[in-house]
Amino acid sequence: MATGKHIDPVHVIGGGLAGSEAAWQLANAGVPVIVHEMRPVRATDAHKTDGLAELVCSNSLRSDDADTNAVGLLHQEMRRLGGLIISAADANKVPAGAALAVDRDGFSESVTAALEAHDLVTIERGEVSALPPEDWSSVIVATGPLTSPALSEIVRELSGEDQLAFFDAIAPIVYRESIDFDIAWFQSRYDKGDCKDYINCPMSEEQYDVFLNALMEAPKTEFKEWERDTPYFEGCLPIEVMAERGRRTLTFGPMKPVGLTDPNHPYKKPFAIVQLRQDNKLGTLFNIVGFQTKLTYGAQKDVFRLIPGLQNAEFARLGGIHRNTFINSPKLLDGTLRLKAMPRLRFAGQITGCEGYVESAAMGLLAGRFAAAERLGQDVSTPPLTTSIGALLNHVTGGAEADTFQPMNANFGLFPPLDTDGLPKKQRPRGQDRKRAMAPRAQTVHDTWLTEVPPLAAE
Repeated sequence: MATGKHIDPVHVIGGGLAGSEAAWQLANAGVPVIVHEMRPVRATDAHKTDGLAELVCSNSLRSDDADTNAVGLLHQEMRRLGGLIISAADANKVPAGAALAVDRDGFSESVTAALEAHDLVTIERGEVSALPPEDWSSVIVATGPLTSPALSEIVRELSGEDQLAFFDAIAPIVYRESIDFDIAWFQSRYDKGDCKDYINCPMSEEQYDVFLNALMEAPKTEFKEWERDTPYFEGCLPIEVMAERGRRTLTFGPMKPVGLTDPNHPYKKPFAIVQLRQDNKLGTLFNIVGFQTKLTYGAQKDVFRLIPGLQNAEFARLGGIHRNTFINSPKLLDGTLRLKAMPRLRFAGQITGCEGYVESAAMGLLAGRFAAAERLGQDVSTPPLTTSIGALLNHVTGGAEADTFQPMNANFGLFPPLDTDGLPKKQRPRGQDRKRAMAPRAQTVHDTWLTEVPPLAAE
């Protein structure tokens, strides 16, 4: 505990998005923090570098629209809270229409540099494979979906709960110079953003059928015995799993042909369109949107080169699949992300069952603020339920049913309903109008909350 001007450090286990954000919030509040990151001493199945906040799947933080999208609203709230992750994303933004996508290497380098330069941050490389010692009186476990087996077992023993798990898949990345622009063209769907943020590859019905048959018949990676009963997360299904749900499923999903016009055939609508999104600032790498996969490496090259425009594609990274783990947070955590069975431990990020880069960082942001307030002897103030960050926190700490808990992205379905009791039924907002009404309500209460929360700073 704090003694005079001395403040004991908070230990953050995990240097991913949530852990990095938690450390930043703590340090900026004047609280020393030690970040324990096991890479490169111990590698994972998905990470490629030892950088903090490395993005292992998509390079997109999804919609940046704060008026009609709960994720975009969460971006805005995190900016107002001085978030490191959103700041690094803004600084390393690449074209992606209405989405916030980043140069993944530049993004990780920015986060790493910021934390390494902070006087109150210490980064220790090595795995925490045992229960944190008693003198670690405040710990944030932000080990993410790739929590090491040793730490997973400790969490299971502490909570008395079995770990839940799901598979998360990675989309392949293509070198831009290998794409055939006699076939492909630049355009954003409905001309959003800069109007030409995506590369589009059109397919006729015949070409789609050939591609689909090859996709369905191609060899897939085999699961280990302990993985076979693990479900997929619905928001990140492998392309071949989506295809198994019906021959037209992909044309209503990642290959939908709407909002785009092929300049080579302006009067003929493609049957399907594959989109690629810029993956680095140089514009030399593009990932195939929605094409996360468990195909074998050889099969990926053969099948994805059937896409018109990608017939000569060279791959900077092929797709893959890894097992993600998360705890039953509504049952195990209190309202400030502390483990009920051992309150000196907090959890943050995807291990809590929030899904997505932004959501993970948001829980890290709150865990850092909560831990800092405790260290400084201040009241812990949780954000209002009508904000995006507050709605997400509520979902993982009790708003969801523990018996059926599944990973969840930020969405307006987590928000309390609008007060429409005095309105006739026909005048009650629905659809996009409902979202446009929820967003300003969230912004207003978020600003009010910020004025009421005492500033986090050591005396």
